[in-house]
Amino acid sequence: MRIIKGLSRLGVVLASVGVIAAAFAGTAQASVARIPLPDNGGGDAGTAITPPSVVHTVVVGGMPGWQIAVIAIAAALVAAVAAVLADRARSARRRLLSNSA
Repeated sequence: MRIIKGLSRLGVVLASVGVIAAAFAGTAQASVARIPLPDNGGGDAGTAITPPSVVHTVVVGGMPGWQIAVIAIAAALVAAVAAVLADRARSARRRLLSNSA
């Protein structure tokens, strides 16, 4: 029992570290992508010029709405079946423990 409790705590710690790392990676500043200009004797040494970003939108492809709906319905059904099975297993275990005591 102590091993399982220790592993679950380790899992919680690792998941927390992963979430914190993802949060820090998501808030990285755009200033790390700038190219510094060499000092040419002017007063603005150290300013940076970023090239304009080009965004191409992709209209072709993607997933139709009916496929998204089917995936959502299937996920809800799987979750419901898992919840029913877990509840039945838990109630059966309670019956076994109450009968043996």
